[in-house]
Amino acid sequence: MRLAKAFAIMFAVPALWLVPGLRAQGKPAQQPKPAAPAPSAAGETPAGAPGRAKSEPGTSKRDPFTPLINERKDSSAISHLPPGKAGLVIATTHVDGAVRSKDGMIAVLSNPEQRVYFVREGDRLYDGAVEKIGLDGVTFRESSKDAFGKPVERMVTKRIYASAGEQQ
Repeated sequence: MRLAKAFAIMFAVPALWLVPGLRAQGKPAQQPKPAAPAPSAAGETPAGAPGRAKSEPGTSKRDPFTPLINERKDSSAISHLPPGKAGLVIATTHVDGAVRSKDGMIAVLSNPEQRVYFVREGDRLYDGAVEKIGLDGVTFRESSKDAFGKPVERMVTKRIYASAGEQQ
């Protein structure tokens, strides 16, 4: 039994050196880095050398504290909209409430970024105007163009408490 075990070890070890995938791959010898020139007495670095040491090409490492997923929202889609009420798009607004005042009705609208706006009847929005404000919702006159470029106007009613099947 001992003889068989010794034979197996004697022939197995040299066989590992013959198989290239099983052989341990050694790292190539690294050449010593040339010494960086010392800064002058004034504390300046030479023109060719930056303030901190450069890493060799292909050996740059990622900062471990930067997030892998970018949490920032892409604001390029809404950057062309004007600020304030004039930038509200009717399709993306949400009616939060309505108030009766001595000057008329005031509606409270919010946009997808959760900014709140107070609008009155007749106020212009990005793609239409506020037509009528009631205690249960707001009616907008939306202006757009169809596929052939013909201007189209339609009335859109958004309620404060949408019923089942009604889009908000």
